[in-house]
This record gives sequence, structure tokens and C-alpha cells, in this order.
Amino acid sequence: MARTRADITVADQSGKLAVVTGASDGLGLLLAQRLAAAGAEVVMPVRNAVKGRAAADRIRSLVPGARLTVQSLDLASLRSVETFAGQLLADGRPIDILISNAGVMNPPSRQESADGFELQFAVNHLGHFALITRLLPLLRAGRARVTTQTSFGANSFGVNWDDLQSARRYRANRAYSSSKIAGALVAMELDRRSRAEGWGIISNVAHPGIAATNLLAAHPEMGRSGDTPQVRVIRFLSRFGVLAQTVEEGVLPALFAATSPLAAGGALYGPSGPFHLTGAPAEQKPYRNIADPAAATRIWALSERLTGIHVTA
Repeated sequence: MARTRADITVADQSGKLAVVTGASDGLGLLLAQRLAAAGAEVVMPVRNAVKGRAAADRIRSLVPGARLTVQSLDLASLRSVETFAGQLLADGRPIDILISNAGVMNPPSRQESADGFELQFAVNHLGHFALITRLLPLLRAGRARVTTQTSFGANSFGVNWDDLQSARRYRANRAYSSSKIAGALVAMELDRRSRAEGWGIISNVAHPGIAATNLLAAHPEMGRSGDTPQVRVIRFLSRFGVLAQTVEEGVLPALFAATSPLAAGGALYGPSGPFHLTGAPAEQKPYRNIADPAAATRIWALSERLTGIHVTA
């Protein structure tokens, strides 16, 4: 007997502009599809233009009349982030929703971004920090929802303050966890700053539990020629909803956090099932790693220094 899959109803998003990073695959593709189906106009910034156009065509085949724009963005390049943000700033249209979703996970060996940062820290954290801070005028104008996609892995280890770039020792899972914690800390700090300065931005954090995405699939460009054993197990278990869930279910926490009137700023949303691995989305207690205001202030200041972007009120 087929199992019952979790789902939510998304409120009407007509007239809203949404930006979803990593929208060419996995969670990002489904997020873009769900937002478009709810009436939002969706900007899909992608690294691979061919893959991005194919993703947009797929959404249009499922959502007739979907309003989508595919644009180039490589989060591993601060220059690319500046160029993409500059295009949106030139258009001048307020942004209503920004979902920082794109990410890389566990390259088997240490790799560097175009700017010389460890790849996971660059893409999962610094690229999104640069994007959010460069787009602040449009986010403030739209009184935006900013949802940062973190990971269940952010509940492990901590920010590797002594070796942020994993230059001395590279451990893939430790570097991944550090990058996702850093991104979540910035999301929490953004909400605190918004409240203090009256920016009108609601910033929160979501995680998909354990979902059958392609993060651990084959990525030859990252030195991974085949799917990992972990992703094969996750895909199998997701069919039964045991300790893992489908991509369609994995998008729900971020979708809820970005669209629901009930979703609050400074909160963490994830699956409501056992161990927060599967199930319908719900608010949960923020991980200790992302709930420290002092750590959030510290990583924000470090990120400003590393990106060269300094935020003024």
C-alpha cells in the first residue's frame, strides 16, 4: 500500500517576485515549481545555463503560464554574485522572497573557489552572504521573506573558527557542517538586524531532514565519479518514508518558512517526524550551533571582511 506523503497548501503568491538559488535541480527545482504554481514570478539563478533552461522548461510543462527567468550565477565566484545582484538592482524591482538553497556537499578532496576559499564554505555560506547583503535594498523594499536552507548536519560539530578554509586539515563532513552553520548564523543575525533597524525583512532557517536529493550523487567536477553509498540508501529508504523522504517532501520546510503567514523570523523549520528526519514541516528548537548571537555577530563580521561587503544601516 502506498504511503501518505506530507504536503502543505501554499498561499497565493501572485504579484510576488521570488529568487531561488540552485533552482536547476533537487530541492531548488521543486521550490521554484511550487512558487510558480502559487502565482509567483521566479528568478532562477543557475551556474549551468543549459541545465537551468531545461529546468525552466520542465516547470512550464507542469505549470502552464509559469513566469520564470533563468539567469547566470556562480556562488563560488564573488564577481559572479556581484554581476547577478547588479542586474536585479538595475531592474529595481523589490524582492518578496529569497530562498538561499544552492549548495555543495562533501567533495572527497579539498577544492577552492575562484576567490581561493574552500569550496563548501564559499558556495554554502560566503556566496549567499554576498548575495543577501548586495540585494538588501531590494529585500528591504519588498519587506522580504529570506529563508536559508541549512542541513541536519548543522547540528554536528560547529564553525571551524581556527581553520575556516580547512587549509590545515580537510575533513569533508566537518567543512560541510561548518559552512551550513555559518549560513544559518547569518540568517539569524539578519533577522536580529532587521528588527533592530526596522528593515521589514523576515529571515529564518529551514532544513529538509534527510531527503533524496542529488547532493551526494555523482559530481565529476567535484571529483566524485559515482553516487555515494549514502545517497543510494537514502533513495531506497525515501520510498517508504523510513528515516528519509522524497524531494517533494524535503522542500516543505523551506516552502513553509518562505510563504506561510505563520512562519516567524529567527526560527528554524524542519520535518516534524521522529528525529526531525521526515514528516510535515513544523517549527523546531534551533540547534545550539545556530542559536548563539555572539557567534552570529562574529561570523557576520568575518564574512564582511572576506567578501569586502560592509553593511550599513
